[in-house]
Amino acid sequence: MRRPLQMVLLVLSGVGLLHIALFTDLYLRYVKEGMRPLLIASGALLIVLGVADAVSYVRGRESEEHAGHEDEDDGHGHSDSGVPRVAWLLFLPALSLLIYAPPALGAYTASREPAKAVAQQDDFDPLPATSPIPITLSDFTSRVQQDRSRTIEGRTVRMTGFVTSAEQGDSWFLTRIMISCCAADAQSVKVRIHGTPAPSANTWVAVTGTWHPGGTLGTSSASAALDARSVRKVAKPANSYTDALPLTLTR
Repeated sequence: MRRPLQMVLLVLSGVGLLHIALFTDLYLRYVKEGMRPLLIASGALLIVLGVADAVSYVRGRESEEHAGHEDEDDGHGHSDSGVPRVAWLLFLPALSLLIYAPPALGAYTASREPAKAVAQQDDFDPLPATSPIPITLSDFTSRVQQDRSRTIEGRTVRMTGFVTSAEQGDSWFLTRIMISCCAADAQSVKVRIHGTPAPSANTWVAVTGTWHPGGTLGTSSASAALDARSVRKVAKPANSYTDALPLTLTR
């Protein structure tokens, strides 16, 4: 790869990072929200490095021409020696930041990985008196499997997530994918849904229902499952890699 093209690659990558981090929410498909300042700084640094390299290259060429050594480096010598042709493939991810962003992780990923184990919890805040109770998938799972006071029993809850198919044909999973740093460390939390046909995979829905009995409530033997009373489509959140409280229902 010739040096001028290396400069273009640096600048193109920097512009792509600034594009997704400053003007869109696409960066949330790659990293968590708190990484945004680092993406912006990285994009700006790549552009500065590319421009600085270009200035250095132009000045070097002018100096050589002034010294009468134009034939010593005509752009086919040291600038591309030792760089494999596969380096050209680096342009593909750089261009993708500007032209095409891959879809966010979803049902395909979640169906091939075990659900994340919820953190051990001993004390639980009292549930609100409202019904249905807005709750996250993680909180619901924790209360089902760890809350020995069994406060979730008989209570109607509402959760949101996307649809993932299950091996059992009479149920499906409401799913959330969470990341600690970037998409590479993604983990999922799932609640099995009974009593209603599964919508299309990756559809974002709000599910209202009560705990589906299975195992001993308040222990690890209890199933993180719900008997659905209603399932309604909702808008996909801008930041889909969090286990957030239910979204506002669409009409």
